[in-house]
Amino acid sequence: MPATRLMPTEEAQDLIDLTREICDKQLRPKADDGERLAAQGEAHPTEAFRTLGRAGLMSLPYPEELGGGGQPYEVYLQVVEEIGAAWMSVAVGVSVHSLTCYPVAQFGSDEQKSELLEGMLSGEQLGAYCLSEPLAGSDVASMTTKATADGDGYLLKGTKAWISHAGHADFYTTFARTGDSGPRGVSCFTVPAGTEGMTFAEPERKMGLHADTVRQVIFDGARVDASRRIGEEGMGMPIALSALDSGRLGIAAAATGLAQSALDVAARYATEREQFGKRISEFQGLAFLLADMEAAVTSARATYIHAARLKDAGRPFSKEAAVAKLIATDAAMKVTTDAVQVLGGAGYTQDFPVERYMREAKVTQIFEGTNQIQRLVISRQLLKSL
Repeated sequence: MPATRLMPTEEAQDLIDLTREICDKQLRPKADDGERLAAQGEAHPTEAFRTLGRAGLMSLPYPEELGGGGQPYEVYLQVVEEIGAAWMSVAVGVSVHSLTCYPVAQFGSDEQKSELLEGMLSGEQLGAYCLSEPLAGSDVASMTTKATADGDGYLLKGTKAWISHAGHADFYTTFARTGDSGPRGVSCFTVPAGTEGMTFAEPERKMGLHADTVRQVIFDGARVDASRRIGEEGMGMPIALSALDSGRLGIAAAATGLAQSALDVAARYATEREQFGKRISEFQGLAFLLADMEAAVTSARATYIHAARLKDAGRPFSKEAAVAKLIATDAAMKVTTDAVQVLGGAGYTQDFPVERYMREAKVTQIFEGTNQIQRLVISRQLLKSL
């Protein structure tokens, strides 16, 4: 059942209607087979991203003068939620792509914006965000990938881990060390696909989100022009962290959509399945479980929309983004687990999608900063304000 929304403008409502139409016709019918084929290494939802891009849904939060959709984050995130309710891997991919464009749009020079953003925001390109490393996950300041100055460019050497779209992306927003150890020695680069010296490991064998291909990106003397360094040397960590605030909201919205789908399946099943001569939805214990699931989904939606409205108003939102990511992804894990319980034995089979939803929900508590990191961010922001 569609989420109840109060959109800020008629144009925003039209975007939601368009998104729902694309999801119903182009994404939802392909999700099960798409995930199965991707798990076998036989597919990537490239055409799904192209479809969304051609509809203008891959660049919504960026200004029109830069080639974006000129929509507030409040609207963009609700579009991501609708996509998450149809095909979670694609919603995660949309959020990641938006994250990859952020450094150029926010910190790039006029020349870089003119040269790079048109392609990035056209819907014809897909980006990857290369921040994490095998030994630098939550502690990104300990990254060891280096960018060594070499004439009018840099040579990149090191390995990035858990990179969505690796091997399929058209560009790689990459963070590498140009200076001393610590957060002030990191810089940001946009590395084109096909760069010599950039290769990829085999895809990670994950428990879910199979169509969100994740690999290590290996730089072995990969050369990148100095014109593709975003911002000054040493600005990489502030760029990365400010981008992650927005990225966490994207994951919160996608997770909310996943939870909504799980609730929809569970509620529908409860009105159709009969035991002891009546529908199982008439048993109070199960009805209350569904009510708690609805409350969790509604709460998740409210937290990410609140954070988005702060961002749109130009106010600080780091704490609220962390709250939204924490609440929404914990809700997704709980709601999908409860959906399996509502369906009983049927929920444990692949005849219904809730077992896939449950597997997909788990990683939302881990990427874009684990939920333990979110608690650290929240507590520090809270205590600092006293």
